[in-house]
Amino acid sequence: MNEPGGGDLSATLHRIERAAGALATASVARMDETLPWFRELPADQRSWVMLVAQAGARSLVQWLRQGGGTADSTQEVSDEVFATAPQALARSISLQQTVALIKVTIDVVEEQVSHLAAKGEEQQLREAVLRFSREIAFAAARVYARAAESRGSWDARLQALLVDALLRGDSPDVLASRAAALGWPDAPPVAVAVGRSPGGEVAAVLHTVYRQARRIGVEVIGGVHGDRLVIVLGGAADPVAATEKLLTAFGDGPVVVGPAVPSLDEATDSARAALAGFRAAPAWPTAPRPVPAADLLPERALAGDAEARRRLRHDVYATLVRTGGELLETLDAFFAAGGTLESAARALFVHPNTVRYRLKRIAEVTGFSPLAPRDAFALQVALTVGRLDPVTPGVAPVPTQTLSPGVRKSSQTGDHPRRFL
Repeated sequence: MNEPGGGDLSATLHRIERAAGALATASVARMDETLPWFRELPADQRSWVMLVAQAGARSLVQWLRQGGGTADSTQEVSDEVFATAPQALARSISLQQTVALIKVTIDVVEEQVSHLAAKGEEQQLREAVLRFSREIAFAAARVYARAAESRGSWDARLQALLVDALLRGDSPDVLASRAAALGWPDAPPVAVAVGRSPGGEVAAVLHTVYRQARRIGVEVIGGVHGDRLVIVLGGAADPVAATEKLLTAFGDGPVVVGPAVPSLDEATDSARAALAGFRAAPAWPTAPRPVPAADLLPERALAGDAEARRRLRHDVYATLVRTGGELLETLDAFFAAGGTLESAARALFVHPNTVRYRLKRIAEVTGFSPLAPRDAFALQVALTVGRLDPVTPGVAPVPTQTLSPGVRKSSQTGDHPRRFL
């Protein structure tokens, strides 16, 4: 009689080859009895499992012939045992379910050992089957790992394409199709953040982004374009606060967050504003990090961003003109006086409290306070843009001849420091 773990199993191998079909049928029948989820699989997927089971029996024979049945063998099971089923099966059946199928099949084979093994080879076959079950499980893990890597690479390419489409301003249909392929839930609101990439492998950079996004409970799509890291955030009630929690994923330098929009279809506007802000951010060295793109309107306008110029012209300058010109006249006098309220009041021949009231009204109608240094800078740029760009129909520039020559002269000669800057 052959000793366990040694000798040859040629007679047993012939029996296993002849019984391969019956073993596969018995295994599938057992799966149907013991695994409720297996009964719910479509007929084509159940037939694929049958093919894999038959290939497994043939793989056992091949593995034993190559010496895999010995105790000191390092022979691995070929991953080709799963090649009989299409890759779609790996997407339909999880690794955990696959392990359950392997266990059922091995149980069936073990129960048939007394019929499959030649006389005196029962124990040797039983031990070989146990080692084979371990190797087949490792083979399944390798198959699923490769499938996951492939899907990960494909998802990364799709995300890069989606981010590229946002930056190019592609149509909503293109964005929607690529987002659907990624399974993007389009959780509102949606905003785009742009900063410098920390460098290194793109996969590692994006992995950091996704890990931190999961931690704070927001949806993200990321992409590295050149030296820039672009992140699309979904479902963050405050995109700027959410981006602040993702700062470690960015490299050094400014991080700019575009305005929140209702859906991914409109995220091109957010991406455009974030990119324009990122380009203009070096002009504001002390800007917070992250900084909303709207806070960089004056820098963006000076850098040539047409949307920033339009907003300053329409939302600030035209608004002041529509109030009747009194506020615009006061603002001109205030700036000409170097930000000194009393000097502006003398130039306008009004009480300082009147100037103070008008400055408060300017803050209310434009959202920018002349008394705040950053806001005063934005208002100055808005006045300049409004007077240089074509004026909105029905809105005419207001002349500044009401200012006294002394005020203009003091502003030009620098007698009054520009405290608002």
